[in-house]
Amino acid sequence: MSGAVVSGLSQLFEALLLVTLGAAIFYSYLGPGQEVPYGVAIFISLALYNVIANAWGLHKISAYRTLLTQSGRVLASWSIVFLLLTAFMFLFKLQDSYSRVWLVSYYALGAVSLILFRLSLRALVMHWSQDGRLRRRTVIVGGGKDAEELINRIEASAQSDIQLFGLFDDRDDERSPEVVAGYRKLGRVSDLIEFARRTRVDLVIVSMPLSAETRVLHMLKQLWVLPVDIRLSAHMSKLQFKSRAYSYLGDVAVFDMADKPISDWNVILKWCFDKFVAITALTLLSPIMIATAIAIKLDSKGPVLFRQKRHGFNNELIDVFKFRSMYADMSDAKADKLVTRDDPRVTRVGRFIRKTSIDELPQLFNVLKGELSVIGPRPHALEAKAANMLYHEAVDGYFARHKVKPGITGWAQIHGWRGETDTIDKIMQRVNHDLYYIENWSIFLDAYILLMTPFSLVSKNENAF
Repeated sequence: MSGAVVSGLSQLFEALLLVTLGAAIFYSYLGPGQEVPYGVAIFISLALYNVIANAWGLHKISAYRTLLTQSGRVLASWSIVFLLLTAFMFLFKLQDSYSRVWLVSYYALGAVSLILFRLSLRALVMHWSQDGRLRRRTVIVGGGKDAEELINRIEASAQSDIQLFGLFDDRDDERSPEVVAGYRKLGRVSDLIEFARRTRVDLVIVSMPLSAETRVLHMLKQLWVLPVDIRLSAHMSKLQFKSRAYSYLGDVAVFDMADKPISDWNVILKWCFDKFVAITALTLLSPIMIATAIAIKLDSKGPVLFRQKRHGFNNELIDVFKFRSMYADMSDAKADKLVTRDDPRVTRVGRFIRKTSIDELPQLFNVLKGELSVIGPRPHALEAKAANMLYHEAVDGYFARHKVKPGITGWAQIHGWRGETDTIDKIMQRVNHDLYYIENWSIFLDAYILLMTPFSLVSKNENAF
């Protein structure tokens, strides 16, 4: 669960709470007729409160966990708002335009409501923190005294935002003991790749000095395929940078080395986009899907749908649905042999639905299940090969494609890189396009790819067999 999303929703709820409360007091005491001046007063008080609350750090997850500090600052912030509001009315001689009963009631009930909301929010945040849903699951790369100092500083200042699993270090000598500050060394840096795929990891903190450039670059080359935030601790650096050059974990300064491609509000935005498009497409395309199912049954024996294991987000195995396009007794579940032009394994209906990509439409159900996105790198079959080499053997950094959910269509597909990948150049072009998409993702890029997909199916289908 993203702290940024919780903070944003908290600010939205407080705004709705204060607007509703101010309007309810107005209509219950004064009735309709003077909405504009009171609406302006509510808007000004809301804006001032939000500015003061954020300046005081009241919308940080660490603040939500406190009791007296949070309550005191909320009450002080709301009181300052009304002192400023009252001073504004006095200076501009607006006292007679506003009811004193409304002002006092709005202040008193607003204070009580804000405190009650914050107490409820604190209980919820504490529950989520205990469940680990608001704590960033973290590992440290490095060991020895430097890692011990880093761990101690994190535990002293991160205020329960960090959940440490352990350490990974390539050194095996006395500089890297098996236990550091109570945390075990879980393996080498290469082991972290598999660990992060079996156990959800949100954050990797590298405890290495900036002077160890070769080690840092080697480590980043191994870890960049993972969908995690990577931070380089600055606690060992003798160089002093301006404060804006750092980000912070509690009070610990770090350098941002890599970020999750899609995080915080963007996750919600993409989720809504996927579900809306999938439901709309299933509704509009259901006649085509029904007709395709009937044609498949009439054309050859066997099931209508075909399931195939493929790599999903972070290399998780998922079952991808497709309309069956091959004869049932010739189906190749692992795609040991790629489909070629005039492949005898493909049925008559299969040739048409593969050429038009109708065979991919059942993957809309994978989108509804949360296993695929509408837009993203295409999930490849496990045993798919280019020039007799598995894809991950042919392309260095191939698994970086899995830093986001795979999709039904993507940047590579609308540029013609779909279908047969019989050469290493073809799979490299596809991977390069996928990585461009990941690095430049936006909801507008998704919308553009979705819009261009029907045109590419007609104009760039020479490799689809």
